[in-house]
Amino acid sequence: MLHINDLTYRIEGRPLFEKATLAIYAGSKVGLVGRNGTGKSTLFRLIKGEISPDDGEINLRKNMRLGAVDQEVPSGSQSLIATVLAADTERADLLAEAETATDPLRIAYIHTRLGDIDAYSAEARAASILNGLGFDAEDQLKPCADFSGGWRMRVALAAMLFAQPDMLLLDEPTNYLDVEGAVWLEAHIRKYPGTALIVSHDRDFLNEAVTHIAHLREGRLYSYTGGYDAFERQLAEQNRLNMALMAKQEDERRHLEAFVTRFRYSASKAKQAQSRVKKLEKMQPVATIISDPIAPIVLEGPDRPLSPPIIRFNNVDLGYGELTVLRRIDQRIDEDDRIGLLGKNGEGKSTFAKAIMGEIDPLNDGHIKRHKKLRIGYFAQHQIDALNPVASAYDHIVELMPDATEAQRRARLAGFGLGVKNAETPRAIYQVAKKRAYSSR
Repeated sequence: MLHINDLTYRIEGRPLFEKATLAIYAGSKVGLVGRNGTGKSTLFRLIKGEISPDDGEINLRKNMRLGAVDQEVPSGSQSLIATVLAADTERADLLAEAETATDPLRIAYIHTRLGDIDAYSAEARAASILNGLGFDAEDQLKPCADFSGGWRMRVALAAMLFAQPDMLLLDEPTNYLDVEGAVWLEAHIRKYPGTALIVSHDRDFLNEAVTHIAHLREGRLYSYTGGYDAFERQLAEQNRLNMALMAKQEDERRHLEAFVTRFRYSASKAKQAQSRVKKLEKMQPVATIISDPIAPIVLEGPDRPLSPPIIRFNNVDLGYGELTVLRRIDQRIDEDDRIGLLGKNGEGKSTFAKAIMGEIDPLNDGHIKRHKKLRIGYFAQHQIDALNPVASAYDHIVELMPDATEAQRRARLAGFGLGVKNAETPRAIYQVAKKRAYSSR
């Protein structure tokens, strides 16, 4: 299906791939993992032919159809369901030709082919995919322009899945999905009849959806069978065996060197010493996996603890205008609470968050009481939409911390794993998003 042979690719002289080799067979679902900046997204661009390797080759099966989600998300007045249906260009072309064809043989071929590609159940399949990604029947009839960039990314994903390419290239597909959508996508990928290569940092997704892991490290690609947990076990065992072999080799090296040192100038042992010198010269070091420590993310806590509760909802109805989304909320939040807020799309998760921040007020005579010294930090679901794509991480932190010194700004970036190497890189904004703070008293 896909063969990568001795792939070499450099960016400004820095090697991303050096003699990398990987084979992906039909029907397999492969998770591509590796540290940020090692070249996972670049590999996708190489596979799609958008850029060319410096050396080596990427061989795809003849006439294979690749499917990837474009950066340009669908927009305009076309409905969601129509946008997804249009992704199957062969079906659309055949249906259009069926309206004008006059040759009986051609008409027969058109209808036979439409049956072969299951064209008559297309609307049901498209609706099922959209529903799995969080769009109900009413949403599916709305124009794409009615939805935010994150939701339109879901439409683009739905369209690509509906087209059923031979091979899916998915780059962080769960980024714009809620829990329900991610679980649906896991199941869909598992039963997908084609092949898939998936970049993801979602451990659960990689455990449930893939059959193999391709690990990109030190410019090479290494293949492992199973999901992410199985990959970690195999990697740890491989490193353990290599370390044991390295220790054994070092013991042997010391014995050889000791013999050579002792008998180098002995007439009776000179031949044996020379033999051991040659053996030492031919001894290859055992390859070990280089440790690449992960910088911890530092989240600064409040200056001083607040007396509980920090927020209290008493018989609160929430919504917008005449629409009530949540009713009779009686809830308290204490300082040491860690709360996961789950629910289907449209059930009111964002509405509840906006009420916590004070962006909306109760619709009824209920009330929300906040601690007078409470400060709230909010990171939005589609925060990346608000970022300047040509600005660096440091550019954004300057805007957010205008009165801070350069050392303070860089310390804040370092606390999120953005050191000198990538703080000035515009693409680094995809690794850390701009944080907006909302305060309430």
